[in-house]
Amino acid sequence: MDVRIVNLKRYFGKTKAVDGISFTFSAGNVFGFVGPNGAGKTTAMRILATLDDPTDGNAYLDGVSLVDDPEKARRYVGFMPDSLPAHRDITVHEYLDFFARAYGLRGRKRLAVVDSVEQFANLKGISGKLLRALSKGMKQRVSLARAVVHDPPVLILDEPAAGLDPRARVELRELLRALADQGKAILISSHILTELAEICNGAVIIEQGKILRAGSMAQIVSGESTHRTIVIRAAGGAEALHKELLQMPEVQEACIIGEEVEIRVDGIDDVHSEILARLVGKGVRILDFRQRQLDLEDVFMTVTKGEVQ
Repeated sequence: MDVRIVNLKRYFGKTKAVDGISFTFSAGNVFGFVGPNGAGKTTAMRILATLDDPTDGNAYLDGVSLVDDPEKARRYVGFMPDSLPAHRDITVHEYLDFFARAYGLRGRKRLAVVDSVEQFANLKGISGKLLRALSKGMKQRVSLARAVVHDPPVLILDEPAAGLDPRARVELRELLRALADQGKAILISSHILTELAEICNGAVIIEQGKILRAGSMAQIVSGESTHRTIVIRAAGGAEALHKELLQMPEVQEACIIGEEVEIRVDGIDDVHSEILARLVGKGVRILDFRQRQLDLEDVFMTVTKGEVQ
């Protein structure tokens, strides 16, 4: 299953919530969809889930147009919103059974499917509980189970880890890995970029409705290789080391983090060796000198400005 978004636009009056975005992701891959609040992520995801119509552009699920054939496309997509709607008098099992019926599952097949998704999301022990009595983490599990009840090849997940405790986030991450291993094409938005980077094969960074970066994780990180971050620890302590580094013209930025100093320099190996040689020449006893690899969070902070429309 290949998902192809082509020049997708969604305008609300003069506000360009989604402004001509294009990218692709495919089966077995988890793509991160990141951006500041108000960047247009949820609007774009609602369009991909066939809950809203674009102003212009299109998206294709193995060639099926979301615009021209939304009914067919809808069966390919499982959507998990950022929060589970409030239902006061329905149990977990009744909720999942309702959606299984809505997707046309009948008889023994429906019972087997509901049982299967309850086991997959570890909901068997709470299947008889009312939705309103569940914790945030359990509600997210129910929401994910509902999104996969019709076994869609594409999953659109809007902030699934929001508000979860550390254990619940780890468990959710394991579920998403399992779904990707099953061949699902997954698009997931999150503000927890360090965790997102652990499970994603690629990412799309969006701001003010426009794409700033898109591609595999390696492609996104390599696009920001004009500078490097060096982590240094010395026997004399961080403050004395920080003072020495600030006197060097090659050092663009320097900050103390615990017992270490992180410096930002131009991405040239000769500059790194020159800084190390100068420190040693001044009698600084270096305990650690290493380059910190850029990650998704570094790229995000570099390319975005935090602007909203």
